[in-house]
Amino acid sequence: MQNPRQIAFLALREVHRRGAFADAALDRAFGNSQLNDLDRRLVTELVYGSVRRMRSIDFIIDKLATKKSSQQPPELRTILHLGLYQLEYLNQIPPSAAVNTTVQLAKENGFSGLSSFVNGLLRQYIRLTDNDLNPLTVTNYKSTVERLGILHSFPEWLVKMWLEQIGETETEQLCEWFNQSPTIDLRINPLKSSIAQIEAAFKTHNISTSRIPNLPQALRLNGSIGAIQNLPGYSEGWWTIQDSSAQLVTHLLEPQPGETIIDACAAPGGKTTHSAELMQDEGTIYACDKIASRLKKLKENADRLQMKSIKIHTGDSRHFPEFVNLADRVLLDAPCSGLGTLHRRADARWRHTPENIQQQSQLQSELLANAATFVKSGGVLVYATCTIHPLENETVIRSFLDSNPNWQIEPPTIDLPVQPSPEGWVKVWPHIHHMDGFFMVRLKQLKKE
Repeated sequence: MQNPRQIAFLALREVHRRGAFADAALDRAFGNSQLNDLDRRLVTELVYGSVRRMRSIDFIIDKLATKKSSQQPPELRTILHLGLYQLEYLNQIPPSAAVNTTVQLAKENGFSGLSSFVNGLLRQYIRLTDNDLNPLTVTNYKSTVERLGILHSFPEWLVKMWLEQIGETETEQLCEWFNQSPTIDLRINPLKSSIAQIEAAFKTHNISTSRIPNLPQALRLNGSIGAIQNLPGYSEGWWTIQDSSAQLVTHLLEPQPGETIIDACAAPGGKTTHSAELMQDEGTIYACDKIASRLKKLKENADRLQMKSIKIHTGDSRHFPEFVNLADRVLLDAPCSGLGTLHRRADARWRHTPENIQQQSQLQSELLANAATFVKSGGVLVYATCTIHPLENETVIRSFLDSNPNWQIEPPTIDLPVQPSPEGWVKVWPHIHHMDGFFMVRLKQLKKE
């Protein structure tokens, strides 16, 4: 199958009909096709974009059709999503092409009798936008929460939470950030290469890069790059993909050569391998995770980067009594909602609820209390998440410190691209710092007398 819009439709059908994750549905759809790079990029944009902008597009359908989007046949709704996404968000596609290909999709997928409806709705939308009457922008919304939620396509509970934390202007900037395509950052492996060497290698392949202040191993790729494994230095282990904010976490941990480190929730291994690099691969890192398939990915990465200090432990870190008082430093990169990475996970904004955030917070508190027992007297623990929800971050840390008076926050002593808070933790806001949203804090156990 070579029609990119049909492939996008099949992937979106899986997302809407079976609740599949967008990335998994996309991978399966690509597995049955032989598309060139340009068409693969189009399919990816159509699938991720349509999922991200689902609320906005449903709002347009509700305004233009006699039947609400929720009352449309599910697969017809998916076809309308594809057409309206192209018209509203993809300026490079001529409106006539967006309309004609969407009408064709309807005919090829059992909706020949409704193809004139599809054609009419899309053309009505074009007429409105041509006359500055786009329903998204001319509607009188009932509240700021509703306006931002519909205009930028987010659930209202999320918008409300951000408004309470950072106000209207910054919330709008954050929404806009999360609707952009994500950047790709590399982390240079200093045991095998240097940042200058990799910059030169990429330049010979006409790939533009830029450095990130106060992150000595970080290199951001600019523009289209093609398949990752075809980039120079990949097979030699010169670098790995890791967002800048995730690199910050291991710098905060500051692992030293010869130490014993426990990475309590390690897979897929970005911070584990970073620790090995910072330790010059000297010492021992116990990498734990309860999902064996994710640890397999960690091992592949460690092997490609030629790391020898990493020892893999399969299982829940709460059930490893042999680790008590063993480690100089512990990293707990806790499982979380991922609300700092919504630009990377197209469907995450629709999957979470305030209730499951509360459940995550309880799990994180359990994991932190247990991981603290792994630390030697006087040792260090870094708690990190890729979420910006206070329940998963500040609340967990405050509760832990209230229950453990022998622990305290140790503010960063190294220069970071993000200023720590007065309390001493580091919170990365994507719209301000131009990297994934993250929270991290370094905790130190006071030496026993």
